[in-house]
Amino acid sequence: MRILIIGSLQGELGVAARIAASRGATLDHAETIDSGMRLLRLEARIDLIICDVSRDLPRLMAQLADERFTTAVVAAGAQDDEAAAVAAIRAGAREYLPLPPDAELIAAILAAVSTDLPSALVVRDPAMRALLAKAEQVAQSTASILITGESGTGKEVLARFIHAQSRRARAPFIALNCAAIPEALLESELFGHEKGAFSGAIARRIGKFEAAHQGTLLLDELAEMDIRLQVKLLRTLQERCIDRVGGERPIPVDVRILAATNRDLLAEIDAGRFREDLFFRLNVVALHIPPLRERPSDIPTLAQHFVDHYAALNEAGEKRLTESAITRLMEHAWRGNVRELENAMHRAVLLTPGALIDADDVNIETRPMARVANAGSPRLEPGMASLVGRRVEDVEQALILETLQHCLGNRTHAATILGISIRALRNKLRDYAAQGAVIPAAHNGVAA
Repeated sequence: MRILIIGSLQGELGVAARIAASRGATLDHAETIDSGMRLLRLEARIDLIICDVSRDLPRLMAQLADERFTTAVVAAGAQDDEAAAVAAIRAGAREYLPLPPDAELIAAILAAVSTDLPSALVVRDPAMRALLAKAEQVAQSTASILITGESGTGKEVLARFIHAQSRRARAPFIALNCAAIPEALLESELFGHEKGAFSGAIARRIGKFEAAHQGTLLLDELAEMDIRLQVKLLRTLQERCIDRVGGERPIPVDVRILAATNRDLLAEIDAGRFREDLFFRLNVVALHIPPLRERPSDIPTLAQHFVDHYAALNEAGEKRLTESAITRLMEHAWRGNVRELENAMHRAVLLTPGALIDADDVNIETRPMARVANAGSPRLEPGMASLVGRRVEDVEQALILETLQHCLGNRTHAATILGISIRALRNKLRDYAAQGAVIPAAHNGVAA
């Protein structure tokens, strides 16, 4: 991921920057908010801003909002300065990073907002091997590719694989989650804007299309895009030019488009929520990733891969899964697919003191997927009878909080498993907190 550091690198903030770099982040630096904003307008690939609280954080947050930036902000300040931490969160910062920095806390913050997935293409199942062979075959072309599959199956991982195998591998790969950005901001995020295009647009800003020039742009959760914006996207794909918001002339772009969705786009077309002409423009090649439960031979290999990854990341020493642990993993339904497996292995690494991860260390339920007992007569799963008589709102709250706890407080992963946007999840959590509910904190104290 790419991080913009705003503030002096002479002190503890510089130490935090070096730790982030050692964890694989690419760094940009600006001494002041004004110079940081100038860099942001020219560089659409920045995933995270870490800003010293001494640099007038409220003004930074106001400028980001005025210019329709959706980049996450982490405030950094003294560990014992509680007032600064509270003020930073109230100003809109996503997290507060206490200084001097803790390496594991920085790793947790990066993981919470990172667009660079730790997942690699680790496959053993014949169906996945066939899919990868097809993906590699079409990677060298310039054709648009539509990647479908349930949430958590690894659509972005496959997109990165296609980019790496393509002629554009040395050029940028830009991923944009259309569901994670409010509708009013998505157009500017994609196409950029000109100075004066709207109130607050004090300078030109480039968007994701220009940032991905000569490279690859992944439009994730494409079905969430408003149908009016789909018209502009279709025109861009047809003419290979973009129009910045408020612009007066088209700008040529050379971008290979990959699109991903967990929805049935044909059903969305029938419902009037997705344009048929855009579907055919994107669906030159279709790649469908099967859910994890349909490729069971991938489960042990992926599980050990994630154990190795998180053991190394947390400096926990070598850890191995026992046969009983693997048996338990194989019995699980994996509704959250590979992402759920990754979270389970991350949790097991953190909570297992020894070198062997046994079945009891794998904290998952092993109930099967819901099945239909006979046509037209759905069978209740164990535990569902206890839901009868409860209000829908109460059941929803319990589901959301339990999922968040399952994800170690990671809002992004919980929202994906629940099938809602991160913004909707945060709004619900704010309402629950106002009603007195205890909201699970993110691991290592990382806040929402």
